[in-house]
Amino acid sequence: MSKAGEKFLTKPVNNFYILAISALSLSIIGLVMVFSASSIHALDTRGNAVAIVSRQFAFLAISIPVAIFLSQRSLAQWRLLARFGLVLSAIILLILQIPGVGKTVNGNTNWIALPFVDVQPSELAKFLLILWAGYMLSNEERTGKSRVNVFALIGPGFALVMVLVLLGNDLGTTCVIAAILGGMLFISGIELRVFGTLIAIGAVAFAGLIVTASYRIDRFLVVLDPFAVEDYKNAGWQPAHSLLGLATGGIFGVGLGGSRQKWGNLAEAHTDFIFAVIGEELGLLGTLAVLLLLAAIIYSIFKISLRCKDPMSRYVGSGIGCLIAIQTILNVGSATSVLPVVGVTLPFVSYGGSALISLYLGLGYVFGSALRDPEVKVELQKAIERRRLRTS
Repeated sequence: MSKAGEKFLTKPVNNFYILAISALSLSIIGLVMVFSASSIHALDTRGNAVAIVSRQFAFLAISIPVAIFLSQRSLAQWRLLARFGLVLSAIILLILQIPGVGKTVNGNTNWIALPFVDVQPSELAKFLLILWAGYMLSNEERTGKSRVNVFALIGPGFALVMVLVLLGNDLGTTCVIAAILGGMLFISGIELRVFGTLIAIGAVAFAGLIVTASYRIDRFLVVLDPFAVEDYKNAGWQPAHSLLGLATGGIFGVGLGGSRQKWGNLAEAHTDFIFAVIGEELGLLGTLAVLLLLAAIIYSIFKISLRCKDPMSRYVGSGIGCLIAIQTILNVGSATSVLPVVGVTLPFVSYGGSALISLYLGLGYVFGSALRDPEVKVELQKAIERRRLRTS
């Protein structure tokens, strides 16, 4: 990296700019790609090609002002909410278990059907759980006493939420929550020996969940060869057609709107497999651009969070960074058949109002952390003053 690039990245205010520009750019790309990937499905099921993307636009229009509002909240207000984060997560997930309330899609009971939109409580639960864990870890750090086992501090809360999510048969979201727990434990400074033991126990537990369901075994094994004759028309269908879309796109893609896989071959083209549509229509360059924007978001979140003087801001921000990172890995891994299909959306890009709003709640917290940084605050005030002078 050049000296100019290094100097740019060392200025804290630039991490704020990187995060804001990257998140907005990725959200706009998401709108374009949701429209392209969903238009055929929307026309066939709802009689209107823009029925799905119009909802995504509405969710984005709600999310951005909410993030701006939350970025101006004080730490005291965040701590008050964080105290009840675990309880709120459990309550909204328990609502799904009320007969007649939870909506089942593809075997997962993860949604609440409202008159105009379906809500996915587990998305909000992820953010609330991170908030609660950051609060608990920061309280322990503030005491100045010998640290208790951090897993014993937040592990049971995460386990409770994972069990409630598994009641809805959603192993993908459970994997995400487990990975967030691992990330926050690592950041908290847990001993590597203990951390490795917990990873081993977690791997055995997830292996047990896989072997207890035949469709999960099929999804796991089909990763080896989704085009195998015995698997292609069953568990191999989605990963196989995802790979076909990515291969067809080549370097430059077939052109925006030109995907063939979205014409019924690739289920969930606008949600779980939108990365394949991006690869087919925009090519390798398009997928790399999306991955670079996601990397920029994750990088800037960690840079902002690690500068925070307040321990809760460090933990919560890092947890949000882990959330975006693991969902990116699982989604892209599923689309490229490197990992089994787990049904996880691509952050800021895939269709999903609950997921988008939850991500912007997290961004609101991180932006607030940046704005509480004295150096960032001074630089932003200078930038505002320079703009006023230019326009006067």
